[in-house]
Amino acid sequence: MDVLSSRILLHPRDHEATVAFYRDTLGLAIYREFPGGTVFFLGGGLLEVVGRGTTGATPDAALWLQVRDLAATVAELRDRGVEPDRGPQREPWGLDEAWISDPDGTRIVLVEVPADHPLRVDVRAG
Repeated sequence: MDVLSSRILLHPRDHEATVAFYRDTLGLAIYREFPGGTVFFLGGGLLEVVGRGTTGATPDAALWLQVRDLAATVAELRDRGVEPDRGPQREPWGLDEAWISDPDGTRIVLVEVPADHPLRVDVRAG
C-alpha cells in the first residue's frame, strides 16, 4: 500500500458547533471547505468535520495534538472558555499532557514533548 495522504474524519452530532469549536475556539486553520464539510490543518495531518453523526464520541479514540508550550496553550484555551478535562501533568512515559474535549466529547490530548525526552533525540547517524 502506498499512502499519499491521510486525515481523521469526525461525524459530529452538531456540525455547526463542532466546526466553530475547531475553527474559533482552538483556532485551527482551514485547509478547505465544501458543502457539508470543513477540513482543518492539524500540523502534519488533517481533520475533516463532515456530515452528522448519531452516536457521539467513543472513549476508544482521541486526537493527539502536540503543542510548543502546554501551560500557555491551556491558559489560552481557558481564556476562550475551555476548561480542561484534566490539567497538565507529566505522564509516566515522560510527556506533558492535558486533556480537553470537543462538543461531542471527543478527547483531545494536548502534548508537549520535554526537551530531554527521547522523542527529541536526533537519531540520524552523526
